[in-house]
Amino acid sequence: MSTGILAGYRVLDLSVAMAGPLAAMRLGDLGADVVKVEPTAGEWQRHTAAGGATGSEVNASFLSLNRNKRSLAVNLKSGEGRELLYELVRTADVFLQNYRPGVAARLGVDYETLRELRPELVYVSVSGYGETGPYAEWPGQDLLVQAMSGALFSAGRPGEPPVAAPFFLADAVTAYSAFEGVLAALLHRERTGEGQLVQVNMLDAVIAMQMQELSVHTVGGVPQTRSAEVHAHSYIRAPYGIFATADGYLSLAFADLSVLAEVLEAPGLAALDAERDGFVRRDEISAVVSAELRREDTRYWLMKLRERGIWCGPVYDYADVQTDPQVLHNGSFVTYEHPTEGTVTTPGFPYKFDRTPPDVRRSAPLTGQHTDELLTELGVSGERRDELVRRGVVRAGEVRLDPAGDEVVVSP
Repeated sequence: MSTGILAGYRVLDLSVAMAGPLAAMRLGDLGADVVKVEPTAGEWQRHTAAGGATGSEVNASFLSLNRNKRSLAVNLKSGEGRELLYELVRTADVFLQNYRPGVAARLGVDYETLRELRPELVYVSVSGYGETGPYAEWPGQDLLVQAMSGALFSAGRPGEPPVAAPFFLADAVTAYSAFEGVLAALLHRERTGEGQLVQVNMLDAVIAMQMQELSVHTVGGVPQTRSAEVHAHSYIRAPYGIFATADGYLSLAFADLSVLAEVLEAPGLAALDAERDGFVRRDEISAVVSAELRREDTRYWLMKLRERGIWCGPVYDYADVQTDPQVLHNGSFVTYEHPTEGTVTTPGFPYKFDRTPPDVRRSAPLTGQHTDELLTELGVSGERRDELVRRGVVRAGEVRLDPAGDEVVVSP
């Protein structure tokens, strides 16, 4: 049983891919009972390889986004399947979906329909560009949204293509926007008893995350530019970016030019005014810093720069991240056992609570793993359950022993 902050709340997660499932998982991490309602064949993300990591029966991508959930496998295109979902809705606090426009209504799971069943329901709809408008039907894919949000224009060098974020930035930002929206709507419900519709779209989420950059443009009237040399942000003075060393790379931010000039033995930097020249001569400054940092290895420069209070850091690959002493100290990764994938390690929780800490109570479910359990909670008889399985309305699990023969696990 959960002792987390959201213990006692039930979330129905009908979303796919990343943004919706990540938002729902965060709610589960905080203690909510999250029910993943998926087709009887399972969500497509289960079977789509992520970077070639296919897994034994469940791929790594699905594992990373679906812990702390139960799986109900049901055919919502059938009348009986929808009726089962409606029974579940009457017990739910949050309903989360990211269907294409019009799909929820065709399936009979749109907000107007469900609020008649459960007026207190917080209904969250995640889309690419908004529920209405000229782009409503366009695919809300991460890279496309990064590009349309203006976020990429500053990244890269003039004459070369902009550089996309190396992870699914738009999906992640949208997930946290939905997560935030759910918590705010639940707080409103606690105060008023009212449920409501919460709409989140990827384009607005990424635009909102650029509040500083876009305000410099809209309020300050400063044009957005890209640098010919290493520079990581169009509105930050140089040097600011990732620089090559003799054996790798390091990051450098907000350095005092006079101090940096001493460390790098580059007296020309000392004559520059950081607040004036740092903007108008940033390519020149970055070029000097780049040339000097190539003389020694990363470890040497990190030691020298930190001794003088200059902000800098290593550039890690994923293997480095896992072994970093601060990451280990923070417990940034969590490890749990999965019935088909064995020991699973994934990123953990981005927050800590001293009274109600998040935890991993359930591994990512197998398709329909909890169908029997949930039907029992709804009062469905064994005879009716068997008939629903026989006619393909639901997919239920079966009990089997694990390879060691001493633990019972549920598998479809």
